[in-house]
Amino acid sequence: METRYLLGLLVIIALIATTAWLYFKEHPFKKGSSPRVIAAGAMFGALSAILYVVPVFTFNLPFFPSFLSIHFDEVPSFIAAFAYGPWAAMLSLLVKTLIKLPMTSTACVGELGDFCLSLLFVLPSAIIYKKKRNLKGVAIGFGVSTVLQLLGSMLLNVYVLIPFYLSFMGFSYEALLAICQTAMPGITNLDWSYAIIAVLPFNLLKDSLVIVITFLVYKGTHKYIKPSRA
Repeated sequence: METRYLLGLLVIIALIATTAWLYFKEHPFKKGSSPRVIAAGAMFGALSAILYVVPVFTFNLPFFPSFLSIHFDEVPSFIAAFAYGPWAAMLSLLVKTLIKLPMTSTACVGELGDFCLSLLFVLPSAIIYKKKRNLKGVAIGFGVSTVLQLLGSMLLNVYVLIPFYLSFMGFSYEALLAICQTAMPGITNLDWSYAIIAVLPFNLLKDSLVIVITFLVYKGTHKYIKPSRA
């Protein structure tokens, strides 16, 4: 179990890091806009952190396992992505994660997992919208991001998060499975049954809510934001 967890974690981190490196190698900071992008990333990252750590902004649904929480911390990062580009989006996610790390209860693994999944969700949209700055670009970006995030969430849970909680956090397989089955009796194991029956629909619902809220917020506020193409 430990070996599968470590290999899964390394593969996911390597894939995300390679993707980010390849993009930002070809799209470095523009000299004149760097301070604005950094400031925007920090500001929207702070907003994301508030939505991430303050309990009032998160909630559970009775038809999903109790440890799966709906939160909207990716909304500010999407706004940063559309207004200031991929660099600002990535910085906002990094700031959010760094703020949360000192409060971790999972040896930072949960926060790093959230960072990876948020990166998969936000960064593709930012890149696509940077190339196609219209409603079609937004729709394509959201579609690609959602598919990547859904696939990533299942892989991360099966090969990293669940093995970590079982091997390193001392959770009992039977107890964790019982928690899942209380909400969703159709789950038969903590591998792909859990991923398909619980993780997939949960993230599809969460991502849909984030997309709708992002679209409404950005539509109402973009005229007040000074965009940057960095």
